[in-house]
Amino acid sequence: MLEQLIQWDFYFFELLNEVWTHPFLDWMMPFWTNAYFWLPLYLFVGAFVVFNYPHKSVRILAVILLTVFLADQLSSGLIKPYVGRLRPCQLPVFSEEIRLLVRCGSGKSFVSGHATNHFALAFCWIILFGQRFRWLIPVLLFWAASIAYSRVYVGVHFPADIFFGGILGTLIGLFTGYLGRVWADFRG
Repeated sequence: MLEQLIQWDFYFFELLNEVWTHPFLDWMMPFWTNAYFWLPLYLFVGAFVVFNYPHKSVRILAVILLTVFLADQLSSGLIKPYVGRLRPCQLPVFSEEIRLLVRCGSGKSFVSGHATNHFALAFCWIILFGQRFRWLIPVLLFWAASIAYSRVYVGVHFPADIFFGGILGTLIGLFTGYLGRVWADFRG
């Protein structure tokens, strides 16, 4: 059973990385997957919280930082070293055919830290701000999913890495989002 799941993971990786490609995505995805590309968004969210919720901003920002800390430490600090799965770009079986659009990285593959972090942030922000700004919900879900997808497209993660990273991030974001609503007495 596990062998069959791994074969499906390899098959879908090859589809997403080698077959379902486009020159525009080849240009865009290396930017999209880069954390520095999103720095203006993170700064905007911080400024938005400070200016719109001045009496609760410290607690709200603390919850957002807790979200990132938990997501990063659980994915990259705990699960990746424990599982030890190599990235597709580190496997000899893919060395000839992989389309590697960014640096491979020396870290492990399972679970994707990008998927975990971005789904955690998306769900935390949905819980905190989604009632007031309903239009944010599909935007944040697309944002997190597209960043997760980019990790396969650029050749550094398997689909299962992003799928389970997305699940882990969702659980973390739900937990910290509800924690933030209670702790900061915050209703968005």
